[in-house]
Amino acid sequence: MKPSLQRAIALTFFLICGIFSVQAEVFRFKFAEGDSWRINSVVLQTISVNKIFSHTAEITNRITVQVSDVTEASAQNTCTFMTSERSSNRSFSWGRQYESIFRRDKYGNYTIGDQYFMPVVRNVPVFPEKDIKPGESWKATGEEAHDLRDHFGIATPFKVPFTAEYTYEGPVQRNGKTLHKIIVEYTLFFDTPVSENPLSSTTEDIPVNTMGHSLQELYWDNDLGMIPFYSETYRIQLKLASGTILEFKGTANATVTETKLMDREKEAREMNEELTRLGITDTTARASDEGITISMEKIQFEPDSARLMPTEKDKITRIAALLERYPDKELLITGHTALAGTAGARQKLSEERAEAVAHFIVLMGVRSEYSVYSRGFGAEKPVAPNDTEINRSRNRRVEITILEK
Repeated sequence: MKPSLQRAIALTFFLICGIFSVQAEVFRFKFAEGDSWRINSVVLQTISVNKIFSHTAEITNRITVQVSDVTEASAQNTCTFMTSERSSNRSFSWGRQYESIFRRDKYGNYTIGDQYFMPVVRNVPVFPEKDIKPGESWKATGEEAHDLRDHFGIATPFKVPFTAEYTYEGPVQRNGKTLHKIIVEYTLFFDTPVSENPLSSTTEDIPVNTMGHSLQELYWDNDLGMIPFYSETYRIQLKLASGTILEFKGTANATVTETKLMDREKEAREMNEELTRLGITDTTARASDEGITISMEKIQFEPDSARLMPTEKDKITRIAALLERYPDKELLITGHTALAGTAGARQKLSEERAEAVAHFIVLMGVRSEYSVYSRGFGAEKPVAPNDTEINRSRNRRVEITILEK
């Protein structure tokens, strides 16, 4: 995975845990058993190679967090990270997914194993023990941890240390609320130690020097006990052993939302009753690992294409009424095919059909384009044997998952 994408999904992660005590000048992390959070960010990024422009990217990131094992000093965070870059057809496909488990103490320090590549930005923010007055600054160490397995063959997180400087600017009015603005700034300058320069069998062209800069604005909400949003500008440059220089520059904006867990089994039963009442055929709902999944079997497209038939558009329009009952939940659209043709052709067709349904849902205004993801599975997940035309028609399906994880 490219450093730009992994960085993008993790730049927002530190937002989930920070909660003020009653006094605005005292910054501490507090955790409640069973807390559930979702972080969404959008990153606009420019990539250059040897100082020559390569391309721009728009990246959306999704992080879910469950808080558990809370003590007076720290809590466990169980997280799922996903990042997606906008494709050529202007939709967001489901990207690489990471699981991570770590502890964080009340000051902001992490305890995390080397088997976890996310979050990238760690120990930001870290607060001092003393009270902080408006205009006051402090420093604390942190690190970035990058996943360089795919491109550089480095098996564990590639860690780049830094010292961050914090300034509490004081209370501000934003969107009708009193928030507390904190500026975070740090510079990266790191030469990979020779002893940690893991020349692998796959490539020797690894980073030998990392430089960069991050400037972030954090907004703390004392009433909610969290940061509802933040913004950042950043630049990171990797110099490789070959002399190639990769540079990533961009801006990021993120929001944090507290989420309530659904009773998936109950919601699925009620949804099936509603599907029956509405006369929506060949469509069922079930509780799934990711949330609640609505499966549309025998979905009709024009032959060997991803163009929806008018009857299917009507069906999706009626299903949209059910989706609108969960306005704060994102949607994952997955495409599936029968076992016919080549694996490559099946995969491509399943992706295109999922994208077609996702695009139609966005056009209807059910969700914004940043809250709908698509993914194709080809014929990997059949619901029936591919031995009759009836069964194959069942396997040619599109599923809509109301995401919770």
